[in-house]
Amino acid sequence: MSGRGVWILVWAALMIAAGVVLVSGPKTLAANPGQAQASSAEVKIDNFSFGPTAITVAVGTTVTWTNRDDIPHTVVSDDKAFKSKVLDTDEKFSFTFTKPGTYGYFCSIHPKMTGKVVVQ
Repeated sequence: MSGRGVWILVWAALMIAAGVVLVSGPKTLAANPGQAQASSAEVKIDNFSFGPTAITVAVGTTVTWTNRDDIPHTVVSDDKAFKSKVLDTDEKFSFTFTKPGTYGYFCSIHPKMTGKVVVQ
């Protein structure tokens, strides 16, 4: 292959690479590694308990509770920051934690059922 042919291949490869960068969008190039990403966590309600009983999450995390029991339950924070409706089997309740702290919660129908979310 001639010198000109090699340069055409190099140029074509550069154009393809530039196209990939443009298609992937600026967020790939401008991503800030220190920037928190939205995340989620799950707690299952089963056999009259929350599992896991205690969970630690970052600020901005959405926690979703899912009732896997055959009877209704609720999710109510000790400080009334959040409160679900009565959840029947397979129903869910979600809450996004925007401030650091420790959030104790319980089932208002079965108050011995307790849990805790630690937000850092």
